[in-house]
Amino acid sequence: MKHETTRRISALAGMVLAVAGTALLPGAAQAASGPAAQPVLHRACLDTRPGHANCQAIGIGYGTGQAAPATPSGYGPADIKAAYGLPSGGSGTTVAIVDAYDDPNAEKDLATYRGNYGLPACTTAGGCFKKVDQRGGTSYPKGDSSWGAEISLDLDAVSAACPACTILLVESDDNNDPNLYAADDAAVRLGAKLVSNSWSDSESSGQTSDDSHFNVPGVLFAFATGDNGYGGGTQYPASSQYTLAVGGTSLSRNSSTRGWGESAWSGAGSGCSAYDAQPGWQKSVGTGCAKKAASDVSAVADPQTGLAIYDSYGQSGWLQYGGTSLATPLVTAMYALAGTPGANDNPASYPYAHTGNLNDVTSGSNGTCGTQTCNARTGWDGPTGLGTPNGVSAFTPGGSTPPPTGVSVTNPGDQSGTVNAPVSLKNSASGGTAPYTWSAAGLPAGLSIDSTSGTVSGTPTVAGSSKVTLTAKDSAGATGGTSFTWTIGSTGGATVTVTNPGGQFGFTGFRINALQLSATDSKGLPLGFTATNLPPGLTVSAGGTVTGTPTRAGNYAVTVRATDTGGATGSTTFTWTVYQGF
Repeated sequence: MKHETTRRISALAGMVLAVAGTALLPGAAQAASGPAAQPVLHRACLDTRPGHANCQAIGIGYGTGQAAPATPSGYGPADIKAAYGLPSGGSGTTVAIVDAYDDPNAEKDLATYRGNYGLPACTTAGGCFKKVDQRGGTSYPKGDSSWGAEISLDLDAVSAACPACTILLVESDDNNDPNLYAADDAAVRLGAKLVSNSWSDSESSGQTSDDSHFNVPGVLFAFATGDNGYGGGTQYPASSQYTLAVGGTSLSRNSSTRGWGESAWSGAGSGCSAYDAQPGWQKSVGTGCAKKAASDVSAVADPQTGLAIYDSYGQSGWLQYGGTSLATPLVTAMYALAGTPGANDNPASYPYAHTGNLNDVTSGSNGTCGTQTCNARTGWDGPTGLGTPNGVSAFTPGGSTPPPTGVSVTNPGDQSGTVNAPVSLKNSASGGTAPYTWSAAGLPAGLSIDSTSGTVSGTPTVAGSSKVTLTAKDSAGATGGTSFTWTIGSTGGATVTVTNPGGQFGFTGFRINALQLSATDSKGLPLGFTATNLPPGLTVSAGGTVTGTPTRAGNYAVTVRATDTGGATGSTTFTWTVYQGF
């Protein structure tokens, strides 16, 4: 525990160095004052509020008297293709990019980048580019130039690695974690099988419940491991057992047969999850972690050896950017070159079946842990994972797999419901070799389990209590199970009364104190809450807790509704005033 505390103090110390949006990083020299100032590294995003993600983009800034370059500085598409031996392809394959806030110049800047390098046009009109909000529509969030730099980096990185790919940009309302998760959900609903996420947050005890957003067979969710080195602590969702954690390297030309060399980048994040189980495919590579280890794979991330990008939204045009924000969309686009993932696969497992098709990075470190968690070595290590792409064969299905291990089914806890009230219970398992085949015994009449997803759904028809046993069998024949009680009550005659919380107020840009709504049910049935016309930026949980950060001033007539499991409802309306922040 003492060691972990030291790591987090180190990360906070890095944040304290941030001044006017600039933070010094490992390997970056501070610029001297005056006309002779040298380039420094600066973070695009820096948000220390709990539950808010940071993008992992790091750019080259310039000191007093130095103008940004008028032409590209940094690697271009030809360099990325040569360094990683990339083939052509990817036509018709969608790479989704999930980021926070809006970049109104995204499509225009993408056109400038691609035009400069002679890449085919990628436009909305041509069907190659699409931008949506977190609900899949066109009510874009407010603009933010910091996250705009991240968006430009992501779009240009995908274009560099896979010029023929279709790009879907999903913008969440803000960088509040639940809104970013909703944007990931929207990407999947819109058909994306490859989803790049160049952002992260610190681990928390509740993260395993958020894993459901990434437990989607046949879909790759790639996440950046962070840019604070080993001392920055393990980052989520990269530490989820269902995601691909992408670390980072420094990339440079050399005289080898490959023509390029890589070492672990000092800023790349790594570590052992405190909460998420270790996926089966990691168990044979010696991570030294009892749970999920980061990273899985890596690519260039050092901003000093970064990618040229174009960003005109609050920026000067041509810039040089890196961070694990660069490595993540590069790797995601390389998956697109490898082909569509198997419908029942977790594509994060593919590199573990093809370790011979990766460049093993054996030098460099991102901290002083004394083990492979922060020191590059032969085989798996924390900063670079299994290595970097050597072509794209490491991202294809098939090959050898780790030996089967036990399957663990998460107990959902005792359940309750009411006759004629529809239910849906999503279940999860870990360990073994995915995918799982699900079965259930003792379900209340009217309910059934989906053998592929493990979701129990239906409409109960008979009141009573029963013991339910869930079983998951992996592809190697290993099984696991869990049991709980499910009680179904009779329906009819319930009255729901919602307590009016009175007038509420807040300020834009300031997170509200959580507001807990309350209601009573005359039959004592469980209640779920919904709300309409909440101020933008606020959300309500099913348990009735309103949280978030208001983003737009105004007076809002909020209606809260509570519904019991028998379908009885009650509601109340109150005023929520949001003032312009200061």
